[in-house]
Amino acid sequence: MPAYRFVALDATAAETRGVLEADSARGARGMLRARGLIPLEVDAIVAEHAPGQARRFTRRLLNAQQIALLTRQIAGLLVSGLPLERALAALADDADRAEIGHMLSAIKSEVAGGHSFAMALGQHPREFSPIYCALVAAGEDSGNLGTVLASLADYLENSQALRGKLIQAMAYPAIVVLVAITVVVLLLTYVVPQVVGVFQGAHQKLPILTIALIGFSDFLRHWGFAILGLLVTGGVLTRQALKLPGPRAALDGALLRSPLLGRLVRGLNTARFASTLAILTAAGVPILRALQAAIDTLANTVLKADAQEALALVREGSTLSAALGLHKRFPPVLITFIRLGEQTGTLPQMLERAATQHAQEVQRRAFTLVTILEPLLILGMGVLVLIIVLAVMLPIIQLNNLVK
Repeated sequence: MPAYRFVALDATAAETRGVLEADSARGARGMLRARGLIPLEVDAIVAEHAPGQARRFTRRLLNAQQIALLTRQIAGLLVSGLPLERALAALADDADRAEIGHMLSAIKSEVAGGHSFAMALGQHPREFSPIYCALVAAGEDSGNLGTVLASLADYLENSQALRGKLIQAMAYPAIVVLVAITVVVLLLTYVVPQVVGVFQGAHQKLPILTIALIGFSDFLRHWGFAILGLLVTGGVLTRQALKLPGPRAALDGALLRSPLLGRLVRGLNTARFASTLAILTAAGVPILRALQAAIDTLANTVLKADAQEALALVREGSTLSAALGLHKRFPPVLITFIRLGEQTGTLPQMLERAATQHAQEVQRRAFTLVTILEPLLILGMGVLVLIIVLAVMLPIIQLNNLVK
């Protein structure tokens, strides 16, 4: 049944607020009157999205860390033996924000109405992605929802930790690049024209480096905004083009072949793929369904195409290790772990080890790449500033020699 948020007055004219479940707003008002309350406001806690479609919140209520925490809480309550409806009700009552409590109440209402937990979560796509819902559905089908949610919470927390470390590693180079661009643009558009203008007025023959710098400064001052507009337009068009299968596949293939980024991209995708597959196989989900859910986590379209082909081969009777190793795009370490898991009957454990190893490898490579980039960026910034300083100082040195 739908959930409604109400404001009512009791017998002492004190205002009472809360959430209740009813077939309709009229039914909710009747329930309030039966309790001896006078309803003032009765509103559905979610708004209709469109006729015949599910109701949902219009803005995102949970960030990635909060989703991981909520998943951990639900998993803990289910593993402790609490029914799903009671677990959702307890979390809704304990929510630190009213909107989150209303959302959990809505999910509980859907579950109480006979819908699956995954379908109820799917009514809130801003919070729960299709992959998340697919994993929950697999856990429900296998009868191990609590175990799957606990593993899913581990996966979300590890993913957030890895993402945080990667952002932290890339923050310094990004700041250096931004500062370098800002300094160079300010020097070329404001400082250089004022300083060099003195020498131009003196009708002095300027060095080639200074002439080139003046020309570039004039070009940047006259066409800078046009260049910026072209860059923005090009970025938007490129982003739209990458939504098409052909250009996206070409870019993903180039990334995999890249000496610097190839292993990083392959490692990130492999870690997600192996983690998802480990969660589902450990919960007893059939390998074909688990493999399809794991394929959906791959962001690289080339690797996804290889995995789809591997799924078809597994469906025909091939082993997973042989199918994934066909095109040799997935890391050999993953194939080796899967082969060992198939031979020893410990596929979930081997997949988890593979995921952990690749996540650590991604982190190590990212920090190594940043360690190399930092001095190169600083050196490049220093060279640019040196060229500008030389272009300004050479006429001064030349003029000083003429005076002597």
